[in-house]
Amino acid sequence: MKKYETLLFDVDDTLLDFGSAEKLALNLLLEEQKFPFTIELEQNYQKINWGLWQAFEEGKKSRDEVVNTRFSLLFSEYGIEVDGELLERSYRSFLNQGHQLVNGAFELIKELYNHYDLFVVTNGVSKTQDKRLRDSGLYPFFKDIFVSEDTGFQKPMKEFFDYAFERIPNFNAEKTLIIGDSLSADIQGGRLSGLDTCWFNGKMKPNNTDILPTYEIYRLVELYQILLEKEIKTVS
Repeated sequence: MKKYETLLFDVDDTLLDFGSAEKLALNLLLEEQKFPFTIELEQNYQKINWGLWQAFEEGKKSRDEVVNTRFSLLFSEYGIEVDGELLERSYRSFLNQGHQLVNGAFELIKELYNHYDLFVVTNGVSKTQDKRLRDSGLYPFFKDIFVSEDTGFQKPMKEFFDYAFERIPNFNAEKTLIIGDSLSADIQGGRLSGLDTCWFNGKMKPNNTDILPTYEIYRLVELYQILLEKEIKTVS
């Protein structure tokens, strides 16, 4: 008998390659603004953006504060004043186009669809996540998609997961596994909600926190071994 029946998947850097989509969107935005792209600028953006989303996860900032201030903060480091909301709209239109898949993601989800109830649990902007999932071809495999913007809460908040659990038919926490790349959002959120957790550590980062996942994998194909205690299919 299967240990798990319900699988909750994060999106960015778990199923979709957010880094590639983000870099392309940033390049297109800077090109539109006639501002040169540099590695230093990209690193500054990532630092600012990460800090803002971290504050969002901790409940210190709203989603609107995050997305509408990140570009004004970035350009202010170069002595330029910009309309953060206006640039966010342009960036969002470019980001919506990014739906590059993490290696093996499509094959994995297509196979698991026949054996498990699949759901998405993601922080972010609903319209963006919806379009990217549809364009990637993954959307039809999920029974429902839960985005922080719609729930009113964000991972790792227990309220986010409670919202999802109430909308999953015959939900059983003991038979549910969450899979995601973020220790602070996915793994911590799952633990706080009584779930087993699987940390997809595709970038092989050291875990310097006290957040311990139930499982850790480096390639998506390794999830088969956890679910069925054997590798049922090889995904390249």
